[in-house]
Amino acid sequence: MTSETNVKPLPVSQVHMKDISELLAPGPGRRQSMQGFDDEFVDIVDYILRITHRIWEEKNVGLVYDYYSHNCPIHTLAGESYGAEAAVQGTIKSLNAFPDRILYGDNVVWGGNDKEAFYSSHRITSTVTNTGDSEFGSATGKKATFVTIADCVVKENRIVEEWLMRDNLSVALQLGFNPHDVARAQAEADRQKSEHFHDWRLGEMDRVLAQTAPKAVAIPDNPAADPQVYAEAVMQEIWNRRMFGKVRDVYAHNAVYNGPSGRHLQGHGEIIGNVVNLLAALPDARMSVDHVCAIPCGDGGTDIAVRWTLAGNHEGGGLYGAPTGRRIMILGSSHWRIFDGKIQEEWTVFDELAVLRQIYGGG
Repeated sequence: MTSETNVKPLPVSQVHMKDISELLAPGPGRRQSMQGFDDEFVDIVDYILRITHRIWEEKNVGLVYDYYSHNCPIHTLAGESYGAEAAVQGTIKSLNAFPDRILYGDNVVWGGNDKEAFYSSHRITSTVTNTGDSEFGSATGKKATFVTIADCVVKENRIVEEWLMRDNLSVALQLGFNPHDVARAQAEADRQKSEHFHDWRLGEMDRVLAQTAPKAVAIPDNPAADPQVYAEAVMQEIWNRRMFGKVRDVYAHNAVYNGPSGRHLQGHGEIIGNVVNLLAALPDARMSVDHVCAIPCGDGGTDIAVRWTLAGNHEGGGLYGAPTGRRIMILGSSHWRIFDGKIQEEWTVFDELAVLRQIYGGG
């Protein structure tokens, strides 16, 4: 158990502009209240970075039993799993396919506290070599770099719920696979299962699509004043109200967008085009903002993490091929870096391979 008698008013760790060696050795002394956490962890950022490093890079996979609750639900767009044992098995499979995987912690945006629970949104860039068979197919020996965002609810030294978003289509492309072939094979495997694991996904689609006609809301001028209100207003106006021109009000004129499947866009025109492209494929889609947290960044900046769900029917062509009429859900996370009241850079991650898997009939 933890002693809270030496809590010091030091700032909570920030990943921005910090070397990993510094982050993994923050020095003694608590930087925030961490009741129920092991004494070694100085704050929630330290906890997330260090357990990730130990499990993945030091290959101490058994630590999952210590840091995940026994019934922890792990949500991915390809389906759900439950508990520390499932997390251990998934980690072993991933390490077998990519044994040299290195994870670079790009940011940890967090909220909450040690009384109710902490919430963390951990953005990671991974580099791998594919020397073992994977969910995509046989080993290719090729290298890949991809981005993952893991959102976790953490209470008393354990992760009790997780949403995992990984850019799997980009991985498939870099390893030399045709993503459509992989998605078709995965969808066929889903059809062969006696019990499908997509009940959660179907329920989420019902929840999102049940929204009433979108109403206009004002986007606050100061994102840092109330990040929750700001994020909900931005998503409502741009995605649900289809007020694409609001991109010019929210993003800097030279803003950079880093998206799934290798999308790297810059400026208002390309960012607007990206929104239109996705909504053209799912023309009745609705967006639900499911969680928001924010931290300071640098001198006067703010980092905001937004977990969201988009649901709609595949009634349009283009991005995902000819319309199939299938109901589609997207589980995504966006990290916004804001300075001077404008989004300067965005990182958005969702699993487009799992989107194709739905289009080809999986689940």
